[in-house]
Amino acid sequence: MKKPPGTPPDEESCLRILRAVDIIGVRWTGPILLAAARGARRFKEYRAMVPGISDPQLTLRLKDLQARGLIERTVIPSTPVHITYALTPGAEELIAALQPLSQWGERHLPRDKT
Repeated sequence: MKKPPGTPPDEESCLRILRAVDIIGVRWTGPILLAAARGARRFKEYRAMVPGISDPQLTLRLKDLQARGLIERTVIPSTPVHITYALTPGAEELIAALQPLSQWGERHLPRDKT
């Protein structure tokens, strides 16, 4: 049941937000999901699209995102075997939900000068 605007969040709503932030707040998650939003990719393509990430970090993040149901791993039988990683529908929904946050950041947060 939808609550009227201005109603304070209940405890369960707060816990859901915390769980979502636990996922998106982990380093490299955002860039990996954005790379996946451009279509299924192989490991080396993610590594090229996410500057600064190491192979062990990428492996760990892909496994975690797969365990959380945000990334699908597909093995394509060939010689050599090809493995691709793609967004699940839930991850596509997450990216859509993050768009307003990104737009808010554009308007209200200063750009890094690095």
